[in-house]
Amino acid sequence: MKALVKQFARQITHLHGFEEWVIEQGIKIQQIPAPTFAEAPRADYVAEQFRHFGLESVSVDGVHNAFGLLRGQNDQLPGIMLMAHIDTVFPAETDLTIKRSNQTIYGPGLGDNSIGVAGMLGVLRVLKTRAIIPPCNLWFVATSREEGLGDLGGAKAAFLALQHKVRAVINLEGLAYGYVYRAGIAVRRLHITARTEGGHSWLHFGRPSATHGIVKLGAAIAAITPPETPRTTYNIGMLEGGQSINSIATQAGMWLDLRSESVAALTALENQVYAQIVRLESASLTFHTEVVGDRPAGEIPAEHPLVIGALAALEETGTRGTLQVGSTDGNIPLSYGVPCVTVGITHGGNAHRLDEYIETAPIERGLRHLVILTLAAAKYRDE
Repeated sequence: MKALVKQFARQITHLHGFEEWVIEQGIKIQQIPAPTFAEAPRADYVAEQFRHFGLESVSVDGVHNAFGLLRGQNDQLPGIMLMAHIDTVFPAETDLTIKRSNQTIYGPGLGDNSIGVAGMLGVLRVLKTRAIIPPCNLWFVATSREEGLGDLGGAKAAFLALQHKVRAVINLEGLAYGYVYRAGIAVRRLHITARTEGGHSWLHFGRPSATHGIVKLGAAIAAITPPETPRTTYNIGMLEGGQSINSIATQAGMWLDLRSESVAALTALENQVYAQIVRLESASLTFHTEVVGDRPAGEIPAEHPLVIGALAALEETGTRGTLQVGSTDGNIPLSYGVPCVTVGITHGGNAHRLDEYIETAPIERGLRHLVILTLAAAKYRDE
């Protein structure tokens, strides 16, 4: 794999000028609101770009994934899938105004993941502009439902549609340049609701309160110490409930995020949560638990050719790569045993905040890394 990376690095020596196009595309994409479950306009824009570059089998499916096929030299072999998610955490009414400061551009959703989608389009533009026919078929996919309660629904649908046509996946996250994610952590998300009879705060003082119950449960969960190895975490992201300040609440709820590098450790943590629910529950205070997110885990070893290729391609761009684990669309192919790495195109920060930003300086190197890795991965099985 390293030899193939060097071969294509000699062919793709620089991409000066392409980075400006990628930045322009990133901003155009960012300016199209795309909350999770409402990505259709952004998917249509990406599909339009696929058609512009002459891709085959361009389509948008029922969950707003956009697909396009670049046919390779050997289209009888399973191909490579490049994917980048198009949804954002921001509601449709968010002010998406862009602000520039030297080599930094600010804008909600620009780094996560508009610039990642633009990087995928950048790979396509480089190959088309330089008349490079990839060694095998390349499927370009803009996925929906990666964020929040989307539960990787877009990636699930896209991968199931293409699983018999691809042998490896490269997933793009805009701000991940310099990192190679080879493993997807297990994630379980719960919506826990407490219910009681309720009543008046003065007249019925002493009756169980749903808000008191959910707060007590939250305190019990916050007292849990998860293992450091394998790394395991929890987060109570949202609380809700009650009718008024002077009413004993009849209903309250919490949204709980559980994560771990180990499925067994995640299950153990979830069981601790259920144990606290059982401890607090009574005839007059009941809890209902709904699973609202279930991201599967998976990994490939650090010695896998795709990982080695991703790290070697970074070295060719003058960057020493770092291996990481996380929760991305890459979880889906990994959970099916299909090799996948998640990589990026630039640096930045403040993801999921209104002052999110990207750095423009690394984008040319990030794009070169993506092109080299894509071609090397496409060629590897043909040796």
